[in-house]
Amino acid sequence: MDSKRITTENDLKIAFHIRKEVFVEEQGFQLESEFDEFDALHASSEHILVYYNEKPVGTGRLRVVDGLGKLERICILEPYRKFGLGKIIIKTLEEIAKEKELSKVKLHGQTHAEGFYKKLGYQTSSEVFMEDGGPHLLMIKERINE
Repeated sequence: MDSKRITTENDLKIAFHIRKEVFVEEQGFQLESEFDEFDALHASSEHILVYYNEKPVGTGRLRVVDGLGKLERICILEPYRKFGLGKIIIKTLEEIAKEKELSKVKLHGQTHAEGFYKKLGYQTSSEVFMEDGGPHLLMIKERINE
């Protein structure tokens, strides 16, 4: 199990394929809402892939929004969940946030993942809201530099 920052168009396409499979095909989100202006190399975001037995099976991205790191588009292909890969994605994105000298991160987590994020130090900071057709919560981690 390993992760790496995406630096090539080919790796970015792999990440997009994973996101499409999880968010659009599995969870039923609209294709048009899944991809945006931050989905490019050298855009104002950093993308990563996570691997299981050298196969790319998960992804996530980090943007800086209002002085905070915002973790986004975190997903893992269904057969590879429960191997601890979600934690690797979060920790890798937090490391990138540290490199950018950010001490606080946030995310809009799907409500079913609230417990997972809480275990990693995130606090629920909102009521449930709808985003891209699904229920989400704002979750914040106050200190990532410790």
